Amino acid sequence: MVKIFYQLSKMKHTLMIKITNIFIILFLTLIGIFLKAKSLEEMIKESIANYPGKCPCPYSIMSNGQKCGKRSAYSKPGGYEPLCYISDIKINSDKTKGGYLKIVDGDTIHIGKNKYRLHGIDAPETQQQCKRENKKYKCGMEATRFLKSLIKDKNQVICEKKDMDRYKRIVAICYYNNKDLNKLMVKNGWAIAYRKYSKDYVEDENFARLNKLGIWKGNFIEPELWRKQNR
Repeated sequence: MVKIFYQLSKMKHTLMIKITNIFIILFLTLIGIFLKAKSLEEMIKESIANYPGKCPCPYSIMSNGQKCGKRSAYSKPGGYEPLCYISDIKINSDKTKGGYLKIVDGDTIHIGKNKYRLHGIDAPETQQQCKRENKKYKCGMEATRFLKSLIKDKNQVICEKKDMDRYKRIVAICYYNNKDLNKLMVKNGWAIAYRKYSKDYVEDENFARLNKLGIWKGNFIEPELWRKQNR
């Protein structure tokens, strides 16, 4: 009888330990989820704060007190894409230092908290327009869309640091599946060689110009000059 009582007592003790361990694991998991959600919310706040306009997200409020809705940058294809919801944030592998990847424009991408400026190239600005067959078109958005089209799997993007610019962005050569994205942007005519800083992609620019690819199909103002004229 004493032996049975001892065994039951031991089983009860073991069960209590297991239950306690389960509660500890659940508690730690909930804390992890809470901290992760808080971190993601901070990323969203930072993304919205960096948006230059007044309507980054559908739920943003306009000056007339109404929600931006479909007028928001988030709702418009191409161009600037602010993070508005936690579901927008993609978590990448260690190759990109574990963060969401966001294509800001034709020569700028964000990976987690790191902001990368593609080395040696200059793409049309998001709001920049060019001419093709005597008609204006949004070449800045076209450049952004083309860069997006090159990246099928965001986990495969790797950037190699070359320098830092005055905006504290990492100047880098970024690769997708070992292909130089900087080079592909220039060779396909959606960016020009930024000779002011590098001559690495001059031959690729010549190829795009001769074959009238991308912005070379028509007329355009060099992005740097456009920025100076539109500040």
